[in-house]
Amino acid sequence: MRLALANIVLMLRRFRHAERAVAAVEFALILPFLLLLYFGSLEAAALFTVDKRVNSVAATVGDLVSQWDPGEGKLTTGTGSKLADYLAAATAIMTPYSASNLEVVVSLVRVRADGSTSILWSRANAMGTARSVGGSYTDLASDQRMNQVSRGGCVIAAEVSYAYLPLLAQVFTTAITLQHTNYFLPRFGSDRPIDLDTTSLANNACTAA
Repeated sequence: MRLALANIVLMLRRFRHAERAVAAVEFALILPFLLLLYFGSLEAAALFTVDKRVNSVAATVGDLVSQWDPGEGKLTTGTGSKLADYLAAATAIMTPYSASNLEVVVSLVRVRADGSTSILWSRANAMGTARSVGGSYTDLASDQRMNQVSRGGCVIAAEVSYAYLPLLAQVFTTAITLQHTNYFLPRFGSDRPIDLDTTSLANNACTAA
């Protein structure tokens, strides 16, 4: 019995001083952290890229609509209609990411001299929902810089929302909603509102009291 106990004590002393497989044990301890860091970096990079693309969609659609010359006709009806092409081009910006969750809404917002707003027209892609015509555009608050510089005229609001599904779903496991809104002043003068579909707007629709 005494000999067996001595052998056990000897084995424990040898185990305490043994250095074999120490690296393997240390690697096993830090492996979960390394995997979390690796997958987190991948998903964070993908999330950043998609967010930039969503902002690019809002900027592109708003900029294209703001350049439309009312003298050239309507944006979505008749020969040479363009809004559908603008939205299709915006969808292509999301490549190689899926555009099935992409919501795009374009609105022409009248901004009165006191900063109050009303929507003259609003259109959306298949996934989006247009804003109600005549309603207030609450997102363009009177204390915002764009509201102040566009008073007495109109501003084009391009809103984009995208439900991003994580690349690997290892760190972020639920969809993340990315949203961007870009504002533009009509390039051909706020006193000539951009005509859309069958909406009939007077030349002074943006400047009328």
